[in-house]
Amino acid sequence: MPELPEVEVCRLGITPHIAMQTVTSVVVRNAKLRWPIPDEVHGIVDQVLEKIERRSKYLLLRFSSGTLLLHLGMSGSVRILEQDTPAIKHDHFEVTFDNGKMLRLNDPRRFGAVLWFPEHLDLQGLLTKLGPEPLTDDFDHGHLFSKANNRKVPVKTFLMDNHVVVGVGNIYANESLFIASIHPATLVNSISEAKFNELTDIIKQVLAAAIEQGGTTLKDFTQADGKPGYFAQKLFVYGRAGEKCDGCQSVLEEIRQSNRSSVFCPQCQVLPKQKPAAKKASAKKKIKAKVVKKTTNNKATDKS
Repeated sequence: MPELPEVEVCRLGITPHIAMQTVTSVVVRNAKLRWPIPDEVHGIVDQVLEKIERRSKYLLLRFSSGTLLLHLGMSGSVRILEQDTPAIKHDHFEVTFDNGKMLRLNDPRRFGAVLWFPEHLDLQGLLTKLGPEPLTDDFDHGHLFSKANNRKVPVKTFLMDNHVVVGVGNIYANESLFIASIHPATLVNSISEAKFNELTDIIKQVLAAAIEQGGTTLKDFTQADGKPGYFAQKLFVYGRAGEKCDGCQSVLEEIRQSNRSSVFCPQCQVLPKQKPAAKKASAKKKIKAKVVKKTTNNKATDKS
């Protein structure tokens, strides 16, 4: 799945070719994506694409009358091609411009999205409840600590909550926690403000480095083959379960959290002793109460 750096590299890759160009045609080959592509997308014909922005993992193509939103889903990719380039399998949507260039969306699994926000209004509510962008000043020291607010959730799950901060997907959560020496199952209520501030700085550095690395692949967005937006990286833990840690040579381990892979070093990322979850404590109280009630009832029966 494309994560924030991949989507940002995508934005950088397509912008020089189509920004400030006029749309000449829109083609919808298959409207059945994650949500049906609305007919209103055809209304951008004869309009100028003023700029391309990104919010979380969404690409936002800004026109005078509204915003065309693109999401790549699990397997989607976009390319800039010449307007006469033949379509291939899974090419579901395309926009052609007056400079002869064409933006084409290919999505084999069809979990992506193409939506229209009239007058830039987010009527679906996709963007309104999102947390801050991690590479902006809104994601500052104190933010993660304040959002933790004594919550008893694993830090990896916490980081991947888009209401807390956007764009810290599975790959970069794994990598950031390793560099910060935090076990992914550590409960957020046990992490100090100073440690959260350190983690904030690391997240920014990890994401910025990934975007810089992806910058070497910008030319891929004009190629008819390949997977533009996906680029090789040097990763410390993600996808390396069973291999040796680059730091201490211990064998990296893997656990599942919210159906996602979490890879960590058991030596560098030690799981601290943590208080039992509230639900377990509550369950014990219920069992104790039942035992007390049963004992009381038995005594009452014996007296009778």
